[in-house]
Amino acid sequence: MTHKYLVTESFDPGILLLKISRTEALNALNSDVLRELKDFLTEEAQNPKTRVIILTGDGTKAFIAGADISEMKEKNPEEGVFFAQMGHEVAKLLELMPKPTIAAVNGYALGGGAEMAIACDFIVASENAVFGQPEVGLGVIPGFGATLRLAKFVGLPRAKELIFSGRKVRAQEALALGLVNHVYPQDQLIPQAIELARSISQQSAGAVARAKQLLNEFSESSGLNFKLDAEAQAFGRLFGSADQVEGMTAFVEKRKPQFQGL
Repeated sequence: MTHKYLVTESFDPGILLLKISRTEALNALNSDVLRELKDFLTEEAQNPKTRVIILTGDGTKAFIAGADISEMKEKNPEEGVFFAQMGHEVAKLLELMPKPTIAAVNGYALGGGAEMAIACDFIVASENAVFGQPEVGLGVIPGFGATLRLAKFVGLPRAKELIFSGRKVRAQEALALGLVNHVYPQDQLIPQAIELARSISQQSAGAVARAKQLLNEFSESSGLNFKLDAEAQAFGRLFGSADQVEGMTAFVEKRKPQFQGL
């Protein structure tokens, strides 16, 4: 199958490097990218030849700079809910498929990009990586799972701080917070991620899959789908509000938003 926005490369034994390639938009996630990711990951989840998936972004500036604000800007509440649900489908594939998934963050991982990273089993980052959940500055909330997953990495109080403030976190602080496992020089990120994946792929695939399932069971038993649906509904209901229109318009126009508040 040909993909417009995905580039893949394979390494022995069973390592798949998956790059999101939309460099003109810093690899931002629009509906077309999400559809391609969903279809591709659904297939790879069942591919017996693939044992570990490394997700990264094309180029050196961005992993995924976020969801595409230009596309989101005009959405109504129903369209906003649907867009969030599309992001959830991709993130759940990364989180729950039996194969380990590693996010190799090579630059900006903001909004939906950070949420794709935290849906992976763990994150490695380059020294120039930047994480953040800037959605409140756009008049919305995180819509691809951060209200559920971010606290698992950094704890609830820090997750609240990062989401409420929209503050960006650079690689070394992300390491200190427990958001990432390792930080590498930019030119060593992918080689080191491949070596880490190789150490996993050489183990029993069945045992690793079962371990991943058990480690994820707490999330599932605590109502993962219910919580993600609640996030999608809350995200969507903010579309069409005065603050959402102002926040996203200001982003596209490259100016500071003037929010009206509740």
